[in-house]
Amino acid sequence: MIDIDNRAELDVSFSMIKKIATDMSSKEIELLICNKEQMRSINTAQRGIDSATDVLSFPYESSPLAPLGSIVICADYVRSVASDLGHRADDEVAILFIHGVLHLLGFDHESDSGQMHTKELELIRRYNLPLSLIDRAN
Repeated sequence: MIDIDNRAELDVSFSMIKKIATDMSSKEIELLICNKEQMRSINTAQRGIDSATDVLSFPYESSPLAPLGSIVICADYVRSVASDLGHRADDEVAILFIHGVLHLLGFDHESDSGQMHTKELELIRRYNLPLSLIDRAN
């Protein structure tokens, strides 16, 4: 189950996002699509980093009844990266969403031994998406 708040009015279909959310977790996930200024404000308030970024994940309490967490995606990054890499904005949102959900599920590519990267690649292939976020960073 997913609750989508598209504050940036990003023109994408969320049908794949809904499928991915259902496939990855039975818990509710909140997805906020915002602009660069809003993302910068959230990143500053939550992480003390005064800059925008492409995706943020905020897990909720470990309770069986609690939602899995919230994911914030920056529409300005989606548009720019999709254009630069020559794929659809829908695909870019899906890539960022998968990355965010994996973080909500406890994966951390900055401290693991490649487990998040392996899982991300598996999901990218399953949904026939372009290059994964971790692969782009490498």
